[in-house]
Order: sequence, then C-alpha cells, then structure tokens
Amino acid sequence: MVTTPNYQARLDIDYPEQLDRVTTFFRILWIVPIAIILGLLTGAGQTTTVVLNQAGEVVRRTREAAGGLAGGLAVATALMIIVRQRYPRWWFDFARELTRFEYRVGAYLVLLTDRYPSTVDEQTVHLEIDYPDAQHDLNRWMPLVKWLLAIPHFIILAFLSIAAFFAVLIAWVAILFTGHYPHELFNFVVGVGRWGLRVNAYAFLLVTDRYPPFSLR
Repeated sequence: MVTTPNYQARLDIDYPEQLDRVTTFFRILWIVPIAIILGLLTGAGQTTTVVLNQAGEVVRRTREAAGGLAGGLAVATALMIIVRQRYPRWWFDFARELTRFEYRVGAYLVLLTDRYPSTVDEQTVHLEIDYPDAQHDLNRWMPLVKWLLAIPHFIILAFLSIAAFFAVLIAWVAILFTGHYPHELFNFVVGVGRWGLRVNAYAFLLVTDRYPPFSLR
C-alpha cells in the first residue's frame, strides 16, 4: 500500500519489546476506570424535560442525546467553517487533545502498550494533526458532504475492524505465552487505527479537504 507521511493526520505507536502477562490477561478490567472518563466526554446520554400535560399533571420526558462534547464540537466546527470560514484554534486544540486521549485509551485496550492511558502525556502513542488555514485550505461547503464522500472508507473500516478484533485476540494469546506482540499483528492493528484517524480528520475533525488514502501506512 502507498505510504502517505505528509497527510494532515498521522499516527505512530512505539513497538513494545516486552509486555506484562498479568495486566494483559486482566486488561478488560484494568481499563474500566479510564474508559468511564472517556465515555463521559464522548458517549451518549439522556436529556430529561419536565412538562405539564393537558390534565395539569407533571410528566417527565426523556430523550437520547448522542455524541457528547466530541459530537457537539464537530457540528459547531462545521457550522463555523460554513458560516464564517474559520476554525477557532482553541476548538482545534481541544479536538486534537481529545483524539490523542482516545487513541491512548484505544492502544491500551488493544494491548499495544502496557502504560496506563494518561490524560496529558503522549506516552507511546504519537498522534499529530495539522492545524488548517480555514480560509485558504478548506472549502466552506465541504463539511456538508464529507460524511457522504467518506462512506467507502466507513465500509472498508468496518471489515478492517472485524479483522483487527481477531488480530487482537490472537495477540492476547501470544502475549500470555511469550510476552511479545507479534510484529505483523502489531503493524496491522496500528495501521487500522491510522486509517481510521485519517478518515476522522477528514469527515469529522474537518482539518483537511484532502481525501484520505486507502492505506494502512
């Protein structure tokens, strides 16, 4: 596959020479606290409204609200680009740091590292996203159609995610017996994450109009 080192979103993860068998075995339990924190930022929730019905009785109406801060920020960024053709720097900084945090948690979950995810430090997950010049580098109308143009990537990533799931299962067994993550499986899982990052940067973070390459590299 084609190597694309200059794309606006880049991901690299340090290969671990040795992994702990105990934390690997219990990884699904160890990750719960930090996963809850991430879920509060990015997950769905409920909104409850208290109203009066025709009989004058108090009624509680609950509706689902999806997306959390990440989803709201994506919509706000799209509107800002369309209406003002601007991408506020502090919005970008928050979205980038949240994405870095998500990938640190994800890397820990899929056994790519033994280091417990930090909310601040880079650790072994090196993720870079270039800040765009909204007026010169971004077409103000593209946010309306990027999600549609990215559908081929979504389909391929769905199949790649299934393959990555089984790759992680195989790696889990290998780590328990040898303490090592097979290189080929490691590169494949990181590649799927890299592919997903580029699609996210294009369709949701909206930092580039350059169509993501179909590549794991």
